[in-house]
Amino acid sequence: MNPYILFLPFYVFLQKQPTTLIEELHKQYGYLFEEELLEEIAKIAIYKEFEANKTIIDIDNYIISIPLVLQGAIKILREDKEGDELVLYYIEKGDTCAMTLSCCMGQTKSKIKAIAETDVKLMMLPKEKMSEWLGKYSSWQEFILQSYHSRLNEFIEAVDSIAFLNMGERLFKYLKDKAMVTHTDIIHVTHQQIANDMHTSRVVVSRLLKSLEKEQQIELHRNSIKVLAL
Repeated sequence: MNPYILFLPFYVFLQKQPTTLIEELHKQYGYLFEEELLEEIAKIAIYKEFEANKTIIDIDNYIISIPLVLQGAIKILREDKEGDELVLYYIEKGDTCAMTLSCCMGQTKSKIKAIAETDVKLMMLPKEKMSEWLGKYSSWQEFILQSYHSRLNEFIEAVDSIAFLNMGERLFKYLKDKAMVTHTDIIHVTHQQIANDMHTSRVVVSRLLKSLEKEQQIELHRNSIKVLAL
């Protein structure tokens, strides 16, 4: 794909594909936003695509745009000084990222990393519009507040998981969450990738996966895991 395409304004894509993307915008956000706001989004948004496992936002990036997810799922992680990572939560179609909103409002560097869990299509909105639309559209204000609320609950759930669940329970929750955002009970992931996401070792993950299989909660296959108890 020509890299220039990724930075074309969204309305150009609407002209080239008048049915698919207009319908997608209305499908994912039409029930949330009034028509006037949808029209503003279509005029100024930048359309982007990311393949699975590609980094969308990295640690210490300055964030100048607000993402609105059209398709796919994005994994939000924290990273320590040694480069070890921990998954905090996922955002899916119809969502935005509260951490991104905070960075835009405070004009600070990103404290999180965002990686495409699946192939992702999204729109990027200039951060200046966030404040303008808060006073102009009640639906945008409600959307932003609900996004903060949802992400806060997911963050608390992530903290609770670390504090109160044993590693086996955390692993099974991780697998279920991954299955839910990818909409399939077959997960294509290596033991090392799981270890990286959970901030643990591959040996620990392999041992716990075998225990979960014995408990008939999962099935282990070559290069994939089937989650049995969703």
